Amino acid sequence: MSFLPEPDRTYLASKAITFEEAEDGGRKAIILKGYALPNGRFDANAADILILLPPGYPDVSPDMFYLLPWVKLVPANRFPNAADQPLSFGGKSWQRWSRHNNDWRPGVDGVWTVIKRIDHALEIAA
Repeated sequence: MSFLPEPDRTYLASKAITFEEAEDGGRKAIILKGYALPNGRFDANAADILILLPPGYPDVSPDMFYLLPWVKLVPANRFPNAADQPLSFGGKSWQRWSRHNNDWRPGVDGVWTVIKRIDHALEIAA
């Protein structure tokens, strides 16, 4: 099963990002495996990151992203803002990060855009 567009696969390989494609109840996703989190910001150093791919991707933007394990901010010991709700996918309960993208450019953006947005959200999490 491979549904990720070739430019996305090439990008992930060029950055040595380990990922898997997954499907659950008709929902397609990629999971970034053991993705490094910003040093010292969370109570985990790495997490798997789930990115749900909407029908029509890459012309349609992925919306939120999801982490396993659930992470809390250090030293506050609390979930980041808008990151405290679960999503069931693949028999696991993922931590939903409610971050939205209204600036998607069909034909231009891809997984590289999503990852930059995720990196930014993790860096500024409060």
